[in-house]
Amino acid sequence: MNSVLSLKPTINVAAICGSLRKGSFNRGLIRTAIELSNESVDGMSIEYIDISPLPMLNTDLEIDGKYPPAVASFREKIHDADCFLFASPEYNYSVTAPLKNAIDWASRPPNVWADKAAAIVSAGGGFGGGRSQYILRQSGVYLDIHFINKPEFFLNAFESPAKFDDEGNLIDLEAKERLKSLLLALKAFTLRLQNK
Repeated sequence: MNSVLSLKPTINVAAICGSLRKGSFNRGLIRTAIELSNESVDGMSIEYIDISPLPMLNTDLEIDGKYPPAVASFREKIHDADCFLFASPEYNYSVTAPLKNAIDWASRPPNVWADKAAAIVSAGGGFGGGRSQYILRQSGVYLDIHFINKPEFFLNAFESPAKFDDEGNLIDLEAKERLKSLLLALKAFTLRLQNK
């Protein structure tokens, strides 16, 4: 009797952090998401995409229909991803300038964000970066990014007990479980969009 092995697809996630600071709590959320995907979320591979090399958006840098090398490389990674994980700190009730810049570069023709699933996580004071998520969702409407609605992930990084260690790594077990639930929802939604 022949046995047929069915291989489960691997979802390739491009993880983008709006903060450029290495010790950022939001970058810590991405590091934890990568650990969780390696340890306990089968069929998901998360790659952190560094947006710090991107120049500020300036269409004068587009020469003969080509993008600057850092932009071309970034756009290729976004194009090749199955879905996205945004870690978005909140600056002045909005997203950060580096994140908005990255979004804008990848939206230049052809828009490489289009028709893919995404999730957002954020950590900060008060509302835990929540207002930045609403702004990001608004941009996603125009860019045709399909954000999961639930679970939402906002984390007040300054509440006791400590949520992060001195290097910005997530240490709160309940928050890790919530993050894992979000990753599982992102995986399921991505597969649904891809009809796999």
